[in-house]
Amino acid sequence: MNPELARAESLIREIPDYPAPGVLFRDITPLLADAGALRVTTDALLEPFAGTFDVVAGIEARGFILAGAAAIAAGVGLVPIRKAGKLPRPAASVDYALEYGTATIEMHDDLEAGTRVLLIDDVLATGGTLAAGRQLVERLGCAVAGIGVLFEIDGLGGRDLVGDLHTVFHSA
Repeated sequence: MNPELARAESLIREIPDYPAPGVLFRDITPLLADAGALRVTTDALLEPFAGTFDVVAGIEARGFILAGAAAIAAGVGLVPIRKAGKLPRPAASVDYALEYGTATIEMHDDLEAGTRVLLIDDVLATGGTLAAGRQLVERLGCAVAGIGVLFEIDGLGGRDLVGDLHTVFHSA
């Protein structure tokens, strides 16, 4: 790992027992507040996917921030994947399990069929959110060009559920 990425990773805080007992939350807020760290991690998220996607989709909420930065850096548009009830005209929804509960995500159908979507989120843990995001994009007739995450928690089975993806940082 290059020194700039190592510095960016050092900005990620670990907060125990949030949002539920036994969960170790990864707070990326300090990384987001640092322009250099945000730039280097955005570039690292995009690197393996250069030229393979038409739009970036970010999963609520921190995935929006990373996807927005990635979309601007890549010169493409941004599609939000939102929690249930937050979109005025959702076209499709998918229910999924989290390590500490269940949730539903929704997406509009503003993209043409076959649009190549780079799916971005902040953390991969058990994989439920990203697997649901992939299913949602495909349900709306688009192609998932790739999946990128800032931080992967190894050993929780997320990669097994999601499949091939690119991760900038790992943690046991």
